[in-house]
Amino acid sequence: MDAIVATMNSTPDHDARALLRRMLDAAIAAAQPALCVPAALPPVPRGRLLVIGAGKASAEMARAVERHWPGPLEGLVVTRYGYAVPCERIGIVEAAHPVPDAAGLQAAQRMLALVRGLTADDTVLCLISGGGSALLPLPLDGITLADKQHVNAALLKSGATIGEMNCVRRHLSAIKGGRLAAACHPARVVTLLISDVPGDDPIDIASGPTVADPTTCADALDIVRRYGIELPPAVLAVLESGRGESVKPGDPRLARAEAYLVATPQMALEAAAQVARDAGIAPYILGDSIEGEARDVGKVMAGIALQAAARGQPFATPCVLLSGGETTVTVRGNGRGGRNVEFLLACALALRGTPGVHGLAADTDGVDGQEEIAGAVIAPDTLARAWAAGIKAQDSLADNDGHGFFQALGDSVVTGPTLTNVNDFRALLVLRQ
Repeated sequence: MDAIVATMNSTPDHDARALLRRMLDAAIAAAQPALCVPAALPPVPRGRLLVIGAGKASAEMARAVERHWPGPLEGLVVTRYGYAVPCERIGIVEAAHPVPDAAGLQAAQRMLALVRGLTADDTVLCLISGGGSALLPLPLDGITLADKQHVNAALLKSGATIGEMNCVRRHLSAIKGGRLAAACHPARVVTLLISDVPGDDPIDIASGPTVADPTTCADALDIVRRYGIELPPAVLAVLESGRGESVKPGDPRLARAEAYLVATPQMALEAAAQVARDAGIAPYILGDSIEGEARDVGKVMAGIALQAAARGQPFATPCVLLSGGETTVTVRGNGRGGRNVEFLLACALALRGTPGVHGLAADTDGVDGQEEIAGAVIAPDTLARAWAAGIKAQDSLADNDGHGFFQALGDSVVTGPTLTNVNDFRALLVLRQ
């Protein structure tokens, strides 16, 4: 163990980056549908098995079902562009994320049509993962897709938490907030969830299409007002009139609806922690549901790393600080941002080139913000290399231009479509001084 650490200290930049990447890869691998879906499949029903779903992992989840289901099945799932995989019996549709498009709307309409006329002998297997909110954009009567696109874009820029955003989305939807499960009645509904939300609450994963929703239109209005979001008149009318109320707990149409978490951020962090242990580095999971402004979280995690590096508190070195969850970015600039690269920019500025501290932050779905880039890495020389290239990190942060900053340094992390999504992965590696 000491030999491993000594080698890492002798060539820290190369070995630290490789170790951080192995931890990210392990986190992603732990949440792969092929690993977590088969054991959670329901018994074969007397009637039909209909498979539906939405999210960045839904196509890969569908393929896992096809490979392990012992009887006939059919169905439809919708996933993000570029995330489709071959399936023989389950239809795969691709649509836009994070701002919805017509392909997602049409898929949602098809899904509701598929579940009509089911019987109590039938089972609906619903495969839900992060991204499903944007991928199933079926507006309530009176609201247009353009209205939903406007609201979604405004929410993404507002700094609202994922729970707050999903509360608003549920009350503008004809399929979320339990409405999809209600449409399946009287069939049994079994939902398998890959969580991408802090706290793993099923109502917030893809805005809960198959689970009861205790929140109200009044709650959604409060969120909109809190963040100063200007709503299209039709959207405001739906919320103020109460026409957007979702399916509430105790609704008899959801009596046969069940939901099970098959992969979570905590599982991914634990897999990464094991990689660190195998390398002789003590891992500390600071939390799997950390929220807040990305730049603020970056400063806090940098502060912990600095204390460990200088004083061996609260953790002796070498160690790695791991965290997950979903931070937010209040967009004020015009750069190519993402919450993980924003976190890293703030972190690098707070660390000020402290020797022996390296970091990686990435979205486990392979897309940070709207870029086909998962995240980036930082090292003790990050700021110095940026200054040498004529790039000021503080200016990049002010312009929300994390991707521009790290791409210019060659420090972006690109995974391609990972076919899963357990949200953000953050790791700060603190080596011995």
